[in-house]
Amino acid sequence: MTEFADTPVAASRAPYAVTPHDTDALPRVPKALYIGTGGNVVVRGSEASADVTFTNVPSGTYLIVQASHVRATGTTASGIVAMA
Repeated sequence: MTEFADTPVAASRAPYAVTPHDTDALPRVPKALYIGTGGNVVVRGSEASADVTFTNVPSGTYLIVQASHVRATGTTASGIVAMA
């Protein structure tokens, strides 16, 4: 098997389902988040000191954000997949 460098634009090697939680960090910082069913998504960037809310994110969107947390409070989107 050929190994390729893991870069921000490389394909996801280990995608996983995200269950929003108000205090628990994501197990691995992803390159992006896939939003299955649209709504609001509250995240903390991996190097940020405050949360940010992406509002009215359409279904099927990739949020290009390296998030450390996806908060339950304020997140109305579902079917979120971390592209790690």
